[in-house]
Amino acid sequence: MKDDIADADALRLAQLGHAQSFERQFSRWTMLGLSFAILNSWTALAASLSLALPSGGTVSVIWGLVTAGICNFSLAASLAEMLSAFPTSGGQYHWAYMIAPASIRRGTAWATGWINMSGWVALVATNSSLASTLIINMISLLHPGTYEYHRWHQFLIYLGITSTSFAVNAFMQKLLPQVNGVALAWSIAGFMIISITVLACAAPDYATGEYVFATWINETGWPDGIAFLLGLLQGGLGLTGFDAVAHMIEEIPDAALEGPKIMLYCQYIGISTGLCFLIVVLFVSGGMQNTDRIIESGAGPLLEIFYIATNSRVGAVCLLMFPLICFIFAGISVLTTASRMTFAFARDGGLPMSATWWKVHPKLGVPLNALYLDCFVVLIFGCIYLGSSVAFNAIISASVTALGVSYGIPVFLNVITLRRKLPERRFSLPAGIGWAANIIGLVYTIITTVLFVFPPFLPVTGTSMNYCIVAFGIILIISGFQWIVDGRKNFEGPRITIDQSAHRESLT
Repeated sequence: MKDDIADADALRLAQLGHAQSFERQFSRWTMLGLSFAILNSWTALAASLSLALPSGGTVSVIWGLVTAGICNFSLAASLAEMLSAFPTSGGQYHWAYMIAPASIRRGTAWATGWINMSGWVALVATNSSLASTLIINMISLLHPGTYEYHRWHQFLIYLGITSTSFAVNAFMQKLLPQVNGVALAWSIAGFMIISITVLACAAPDYATGEYVFATWINETGWPDGIAFLLGLLQGGLGLTGFDAVAHMIEEIPDAALEGPKIMLYCQYIGISTGLCFLIVVLFVSGGMQNTDRIIESGAGPLLEIFYIATNSRVGAVCLLMFPLICFIFAGISVLTTASRMTFAFARDGGLPMSATWWKVHPKLGVPLNALYLDCFVVLIFGCIYLGSSVAFNAIISASVTALGVSYGIPVFLNVITLRRKLPERRFSLPAGIGWAANIIGLVYTIITTVLFVFPPFLPVTGTSMNYCIVAFGIILIISGFQWIVDGRKNFEGPRITIDQSAHRESLT
């Protein structure tokens, strides 16, 4: 049975133009571990409370996540159909090419590929930054008033975390499934242990239900409606990256069915654990009297809440070790996914010197050159942080925006072609549900893409300006320049890199 599934996967990949480059060593559980390790929703949502609390208060935190959850689940369901139809590591750019009208398909696929790849590489930098921030927060809490922060401290930690991710991906390929299985178990265990501990320690001094579910705060200077929508950035950050399974699809068996399921499973687990955890941390936060303290804490909002709940610096730091290790696992998984996306785009001729990046190391079994390229770009991002934290924050925001745009493009194409371009597939939504999911996801993408480049606060100053639009613009400029000098001549969309008839004969 397994051999039949493996043959079917290889033949389907061959029909899409490619040979099997990687061993299909991931199971449903371990691939779900990789996908959820990247989302890390409960950790990312709690660590980014400072984004939503000033921009709508707990109303934005809780109900913003519900809103973002419904919309992101709709997006995931929309993309799951495309993944089932075209299960290759190229993901969104491959789907865009297959669905778009013939006159624009090459340019659309090119732009989608560059935007998606840039978003994933920036997400590697984002993850290393968040993990290094947690370590700096621990030091700040344990040494209040004595620790003097310098950006180069965080830069060195950032390099260490990125180097760890590279080492695991480059030299421990055979262990990646086990690592991701452990990551999923660790994340769920951390969610439960922290929730039980802080609830026990804070009892009976909980915040009121009114505070947790119905407190409105708007310190942004924007009208209330805009402030709530800007607060969706927290939910967007905690639920983005669900296309990871698409870029790893050539490494799981029964890909056309299991891939879409995993994409939806990781969203469901992320939304449910994230919502439960946010409710817990808000209940143990002490309520309105501690809100300003949490927002302005030098130790970060999550660690400050742990400290309030446990009344122990050491206890708070011990609890924060769960999210920190989650972020380290996430760094490994994000780099794995980014390297596969880089590999796939180079395989189709989308990068300068594509032949260099489209190589699988014969002994290590990984796209080593793609890993080198991604880590080099992440190093450059880190050097930017040394010069300007504002510029680096723009890169972080751009990662969420870029991934969102890459989700929206194929969904938009599917809508304007009346959902008729997708071939018969093993995972398919009923027509009514499919249309609803496409439209909800598309509207959410358009609104958030526009609003996420707004300045978070008014009046705007040089440091409060949102430079995400600049970072995203640079991506488009580089992509456009490459299209002019190379892409329009040499990029034909997904390439045929295998003799299909010969491959079919080898399987019979």
